[in-house]
Amino acid sequence: MSRIANCFAELAGKKALIPFITAGDPHPGLTVSLMHGLVEGGADIIELGVPFSDPMADGPVIQRASERALKHKVGLRHVLEMVAEFRRDNATTPVVLMGYLNPLCAMGYTEFAARAKAAGVDGALTVDCPPEEAAELQSALDAQGLDTVFLVAPTTPPSRVAEIAKLARGYVYYVSLKGVTGAGHLDIEDVARKIAALRQQLPLPIGVGFGIRDAATAKAIAAAADAVVVGSRLVQEIEAATPEAAKEQLTRLVAELKAAIR
Repeated sequence: MSRIANCFAELAGKKALIPFITAGDPHPGLTVSLMHGLVEGGADIIELGVPFSDPMADGPVIQRASERALKHKVGLRHVLEMVAEFRRDNATTPVVLMGYLNPLCAMGYTEFAARAKAAGVDGALTVDCPPEEAAELQSALDAQGLDTVFLVAPTTPPSRVAEIAKLARGYVYYVSLKGVTGAGHLDIEDVARKIAALRQQLPLPIGVGFGIRDAATAKAIAAAADAVVVGSRLVQEIEAATPEAAKEQLTRLVAELKAAIR
């Protein structure tokens, strides 16, 4: 059983909290400490963003995080080194790399999967890799026992959800609204209806992200979803904090979110 599957099994119906931060933001030397801070706050799974120069699915908050990381020349190899360092003290919390296809393609899917496995990565979510184009990457990940996490959008038709259901591993990430990360105007009732419909086709846990900014919203989403994904709000916390205070403030916010969904 993968670390992700084991995580959801151990939750036994309780809702998972999946925080996102960008590797290398605000400085590469802080990332592993921030990851441990997420766990101390109650993170069940960590989504770790791979910095990219053209993060088209992300709003300005996460775009700025990628820019800050790229100023320090943080690339995919550095991200894998960060995960390996995290694994020296944490062998249980799943880590999913979230980002774009180009860095994986540049490294080579087979090499990426092998390096990711060796580092202690548990899965990958590439937001610009549709299921129709995922065969080569998924084959490489499957060979290493890594999960391929797919996005499902409000506009995804049932026929395409059926295809994703065949390919997805670990969990499925439902994008709660049309737009980029950090956008507002989240319709909780509409999300609940969409999740109920998706459960008819998807056998995996469903995590919901985009637009979840506080404990109240997280609690409302958790009533319908299996997992709550929070990214932009946490990255804002990092952006506003001093490097010395970032871990403590991040841990506190994650703890508030965890308490809300439980």
